[in-house]
This record gives sequence, structure tokens and C-alpha cells, in this order.
Amino acid sequence: MKIDFEGKTVLVTGAAGGIGGEIVRQLVAANASVVAAGRERAGLDAIVAETGCRAVEFDLTSEEEIAEAIADLDLWGVVNCGGFGGEIATPMETNIDVFDKVMAINARGTLLVTKYASRTMIRLGQGGSIVNVSSQASLVALANHISYGSSKAAVDNITRVSALELGQYNIRVNSVHPTVVMTEMSEFYWGRPEIGGPFLEQMPLGRWATQAEVAAPVVFLLSDAASMISGAHLPIDGGYTCR
Repeated sequence: MKIDFEGKTVLVTGAAGGIGGEIVRQLVAANASVVAAGRERAGLDAIVAETGCRAVEFDLTSEEEIAEAIADLDLWGVVNCGGFGGEIATPMETNIDVFDKVMAINARGTLLVTKYASRTMIRLGQGGSIVNVSSQASLVALANHISYGSSKAAVDNITRVSALELGQYNIRVNSVHPTVVMTEMSEFYWGRPEIGGPFLEQMPLGRWATQAEVAAPVVFLLSDAASMISGAHLPIDGGYTCR
């Protein structure tokens, strides 16, 4: 199946990160006009140089910056990939300041981008598609993930309600739920044998996901190949959540 976005404009937040960057690459390869978003331009320079995409900067916690950055973009699609991992902590140990920051970036940031991007999409009247990058941590309870899992559960509800409200404008909204992608950031926790070993034993495919394996379903859900799919939550977890 060949996906061709025919030059449609797609905003990707968190584009300076590993998964976000791979989503940009795959969208550009599928003939999308990509706008890569991040908090600072310096972090976006590499993906801009590699792919030729455009770039915008805004802080996901700032409604003013998001509104201003998106106002002049004629968007057809959005990938909400920007996020913050927060802390490894139980409910008994969590730092509420960290919890608030995780919620502000992951949940509130996703809602703010959806708020202003959907206004533009409605104004253009061409329909469109939004994909939110959630997590398996919103589908099942993961130890020490109270902040991150809670924020992604909020993203899931934002996805469902947005799909309900935006369907009348032919705008679809879906989410993907990746398992661990073993980046340098993930390695410090999931790379521990006592943590990662038992986790992989419960996963039918028995391995970590790659960035490309997360990006490909995002591109599919964004595209017209998924034209009758909205409000869906797609696990990309090697079967972990089916247990």
C-alpha cells in the first residue's frame, strides 16, 4: 500500500525527538508538507536539514505561543508527539510539582494544539486527521508510572471527545499506544535486568519497539487509507496489553 499525502500540510510536535523525527521522515517520504514543531529551533535544525521540512517553535505549556504559531498554518493534519516522561515514582512517592508538569505538557499541551489546529482545519473546510501519541501506560497499570500514565489516560479522553466533536467536519482523531522504545532516555530504567526482563517475558513478541515501528502506524492512521477510522486507540506493544 502506497500512501501519498499529495502535499497536504501536517504539523508534528516533538519533532526533535527520536519518535517525532522518524514520523517527520516517513511523512516527508509520503509526500506530506511537514511542519516540525519543538520548543527551541536549535533542536529542530537536524531534522530540517535532513528532510527539508519547515519548523516552528512553541512551548507546549504556553497557550499564547501555540495560538500564535498555528494561526498562520493551513493545516490538514496533526501529530501530537511532544511529551515529557516525568519521574519514576509510585503514588506514595510522587512529586506533585512533577505530576503537574507532566500533565501540563502531555495532556494540556495536546489539548491546546488540538484546540487551535482544529479551528484552522474547520476554517479550511477540507477535513483532516489528528493522531495523538499516547502510551501503553494509559491502557494498563505500569509500576512507577503514576504521572506519565495519568497524563496519557487524559490524552486518550481528549482523543475520544475530539473524535466525537470533530467528526461533523470530516476530521478524524485517533491515538497510538507504543510500548517502550529503547532510547538513551529509556535505558536508565527499562534497561535494568530486573525491570526490563520480566516485562519482556510478558510481551508475546518479546522485544522493544523501534522508532520506525511506531511511526508507520501513525502515518497510516493519518492517511486516507484509514478514512473510516476515528476514535480508535491502537496499541503498538508487541501484544503486551492483550494479556
